[in-house]
Amino acid sequence: MTAILMGTGMAVLVGDAGGSAFAVSMVLTAYMVGMTVFAPVWGAIADVTGRRRAVVVATGLLATLAVLPLAAVGEVGPSVSVAGLTVDGVWVPIGLRGLYAVFAVGFIPVMLSIVSARGGAEGRGRSLGFFNSARAVGFSGGQIAVGTLLGLLVPSSLYLVIAGVSLVSAVTTVLVVDPTPTPDEQPTAGDVVREVRQRLLPAVGEREHLRTNGLRWLYVALALRNMTVLGVMSLMPVYLTGPVGVTTAVMGVLLAINPTTQVLFMYLFGRVADRAGRTPLIVVGVAGSGVFALVIALVPLPGNTLVKLVVAGAAFVTIAAAFSAMTTGALAFIGDVAPPERESELMGLRSTAKGVGGILGPPLVGTLATATSMQVAFAAGSVLALGGAGLAAVGLTEPDERSTDRPGPAAETEPATD
Repeated sequence: MTAILMGTGMAVLVGDAGGSAFAVSMVLTAYMVGMTVFAPVWGAIADVTGRRRAVVVATGLLATLAVLPLAAVGEVGPSVSVAGLTVDGVWVPIGLRGLYAVFAVGFIPVMLSIVSARGGAEGRGRSLGFFNSARAVGFSGGQIAVGTLLGLLVPSSLYLVIAGVSLVSAVTTVLVVDPTPTPDEQPTAGDVVREVRQRLLPAVGEREHLRTNGLRWLYVALALRNMTVLGVMSLMPVYLTGPVGVTTAVMGVLLAINPTTQVLFMYLFGRVADRAGRTPLIVVGVAGSGVFALVIALVPLPGNTLVKLVVAGAAFVTIAAAFSAMTTGALAFIGDVAPPERESELMGLRSTAKGVGGILGPPLVGTLATATSMQVAFAAGSVLALGGAGLAAVGLTEPDERSTDRPGPAAETEPATD
């Protein structure tokens, strides 16, 4: 919820301040730079030390502190004085969002390894699906709330609300029970640095785990898919309030369709992943992401407002189903083929692949939208996701045996909350 409140809110504020489509797209890119660099770092630290809950709590608290400077900056204006230098006002909050991302991205890869372990070999897909459904509830609530809060609060107050939500999240993670293995001896700080460096930049002879069942092609396909979707979504708030012509409140409701329907789709596809396999879900999900970009480009064409809303709603349902299929399949695939001692690392590399898409996609789509139009940019961007689907179909091999080397009692493979 915190990331959604900040991302959507800042995109609208930058657009309202006169920022170009390229500047608006950079709101998402700033977050993705932090994800690309630091998600695998936090995942590797968690694996090496075995102190996964401590990593989650610490990064959550640091992310909360990183939000506070945004409240001090306040309104996005034409220029801001920073250390005696005059800086274009739209870039200051974008830079601070990148600082927030450095710490905020520590949550997902580490929590995913904990959730994967609790699901065990037979229930991993359901466990991951249920976890992502819970995340989708936060996404949905964030989109609905930000549309309303933008009309009620000044920017500084909005960022204080975001900091409060982030703090609640960080404190709640103290209650997490971690079933993953812990080393018998805690490594020294030097050991941690060496191991993290070795994992992030493995030697040529130490990359065999990336070739298992075509795992490396999964990361490439995810990067291509995310170039399309994150490029499109980086402009979505200003696209809906601009060419489509809806209010910020309606914008929030439309954006909430995606995460709201993910609650159902994540759970559904979690069960499909356990029964029908991982690879088909990945291919269908990546291809569906390209279809989303094509459909959303058509929204401004009908003259009737109701028809526009229906087409937009259909597009967001499409991306919800596509994302849920792709994510559940990819996470279960990684959980199947990853060595237990490297699972957080490989979950973090998935975030890195997403980050690469987030670094390259928004500037590409934003530049094209500035030169032509958002509709043309969205349609052109769909080619990347469709190409990624073809790559996944050819390059991935369904695991013959799903890894059983995971801790966690069998009684918890199908929680009552499912």
